Amino acid sequence: MKLCIAEKPSVAKEIARVLHAGNRRDGYFEGNGYQITWTFGHLCSLKNPDDYTQGWKQWHLNSLPMIPQRFGIKLIDNEGVKKQFEIIKSLVESCDEVINCGDAGIEGELIQRWVLTLAGNKKPLRRLWISSLTDEAIKEGFEKLRDGREFDRLYAAGNARAIGDWLLGMNASRLYTLKYANGKGVLSVGRVQTPTLALIVRRFEEIQHFIPKQYWEIKTNYRDVIFSATSGRFDTVEDATKVIEEIKENLFEIVSFEQKKGKEAPPKLFDLTSLQVECNKKFGFSADDTLKYIQNLYEKKMVTYPRVDTTFLPNDVYPKIEDTLRAMEPYANFIEPLLRQPIRKSKKVFDDTKITDHHAIIPTGVRPSGLILEEKRVYDLIARRFIAAFYPDCIVSNTTVLGMVIDYEFMATGKVILEEGWRVLYPKKETDKEENAEADQEQLMPIFVKGETGKHIPDLLEKMTQPPKMLTEATLLRAMETAGKQMEDEELRELMKENGIGRPSTRANIIETLFKRKYMVREKKNLVPTKTGIQLINTIQNELLKSAELTGIWERKLRQIEKGEYDPKTFLDEMKEMVTSLVAEVRLEHHEKIVIEQSAEEKKTEKEENPEKSVPEKPVARKREEKVVDFSTLYCPKCKKGMILKGNTAYGCSEYKVGCTFIVMFEQYGKKLTEKQAFTLIQKGKSPKITGLTVNGQKVDGVLRFDEGFGVVVEE
Repeated sequence: MKLCIAEKPSVAKEIARVLHAGNRRDGYFEGNGYQITWTFGHLCSLKNPDDYTQGWKQWHLNSLPMIPQRFGIKLIDNEGVKKQFEIIKSLVESCDEVINCGDAGIEGELIQRWVLTLAGNKKPLRRLWISSLTDEAIKEGFEKLRDGREFDRLYAAGNARAIGDWLLGMNASRLYTLKYANGKGVLSVGRVQTPTLALIVRRFEEIQHFIPKQYWEIKTNYRDVIFSATSGRFDTVEDATKVIEEIKENLFEIVSFEQKKGKEAPPKLFDLTSLQVECNKKFGFSADDTLKYIQNLYEKKMVTYPRVDTTFLPNDVYPKIEDTLRAMEPYANFIEPLLRQPIRKSKKVFDDTKITDHHAIIPTGVRPSGLILEEKRVYDLIARRFIAAFYPDCIVSNTTVLGMVIDYEFMATGKVILEEGWRVLYPKKETDKEENAEADQEQLMPIFVKGETGKHIPDLLEKMTQPPKMLTEATLLRAMETAGKQMEDEELRELMKENGIGRPSTRANIIETLFKRKYMVREKKNLVPTKTGIQLINTIQNELLKSAELTGIWERKLRQIEKGEYDPKTFLDEMKEMVTSLVAEVRLEHHEKIVIEQSAEEKKTEKEENPEKSVPEKPVARKREEKVVDFSTLYCPKCKKGMILKGNTAYGCSEYKVGCTFIVMFEQYGKKLTEKQAFTLIQKGKSPKITGLTVNGQKVDGVLRFDEGFGVVVEE
């Protein structure tokens, strides 16, 4: 018996129908040598901190960083989930082989592998990898099932990402909440969430701190065409007025008239991010709503797999294009001209080297029906973009005219569409407001002759510099895609995708999380950070946590893990190192006082309280050890460079800001160390014998020492 595990009941039902396994059982379908069951998305999650040790249940600075020796997974605490898992486990035990029919992407692979791990699967594993849910795609996918081991690296990347997010999210959220929240709720910090919020807060603060500046521009009207002075802005009205006075009585002379034919290629096919951007601009849909609509279209078999980050198609799809176009009957008037000749094949559309898990989002040819208005709008965008990809380029005439008045140069530009090409799919009345605004600025140019002269009407325009625009979901998605770098050019954006913040499939969820946590709100289309969101970003002094660029580098490493070019263990070691360093830094950043300085402060206080003691008394034995033990004489045993600092709850290295993670907590194994014990441990690597240490719930007497990683262990 072959066991197929799909990600949703609806997908399992479709697979069962195609495989002729129509007998419905409790939690699965059966027939024709197959059993088809399903998950409900995530059935498993990484264990919570208190699943590892009860000491991590309560939030204490002393328990940070929390780094389990080995990460574990567990079932989500839900009766329906538990019941379905037991069904899957039973089917796994009795089958001959397992076919992973999960969502064909990194998250889908992770969901299935965690379930199979918890179910203890030892059976052969094969993988169904398809880009649409049409009957043809499912049949073809089962004819070409792949070895499950081919996707081990994809799973390794997904697992590393989940553990990395756990390490940073669990530790940093507790760290900043305990240190700065003052009991006013949880400060949620995340690998992707925090740099995304930082982008929004920084833009908001740029706008708040923006000081408008007045400036003036000179334009002149010659033959009903508006020319702009190429000298740019004038900072004072006096300077600008002086130029106006000079030129108004002089003739305007044409010194250059240039017309060039140009081509405008069709827009690229949609990946998920560009579709979310377009839907936000045209219809005001949130990224999360667009994902829901496109997912529905995918499950209704009308479009291909949506969670993609490429705008290209593989070459083996080209032979199927004509059939797909013929099936798109509602667009027959646009498609009929394409079918009169061979379908255009462009490198800008078909490129095997640009394909990742899946190709761009395109229609499947299944006739759209039963759609709500929003789904119709999304489908129409995808359909028109797909058809446009095979249309001829738009041919335009670009005109540039230069004129002179005395020694002052003026320029005017214009564009005329000579052949619409792919633009026939986008009548002007249907374009969005931004496109119309841009089109309105284009001037229709008469024919000018070099050397001609004539009167002109100069004009002085008073203007103010404008602040940056607030981020919308569309512009935030673009910023996440390019790790915060502003890029309008499609080719450059394509190159930056490996360094983007998050993945196309997760960005909508990240944005929604920021709304749910009340870190930002929507004001019309604009994303505005709340007071809580601004305070969180300004509280986090560690720039790495807020760095879109660093998060992009992590994402690139995860992609390299997928390709076998980076070791997942190295990635997780780096995350552990960062978390350990972060904890040390936050603990010490307000308490890094060398004992000599503390002693000086104490002496100052004593003098203020006892002003009559002008002459020091004869030294007496001190009971307080901290006045005797001078940690400032100790070098860090780990990096050998820094000096030991005493914080509020631990001793640490003065080089923590440049990466040294050495730290010794005041309390060890249930016992608060005396300064003499801690001093000896740090100086010699081994403490004197200490009584009453708690090890595995038992009281023992032993010596503390450092292990290879400078963690503190007990030697009985």
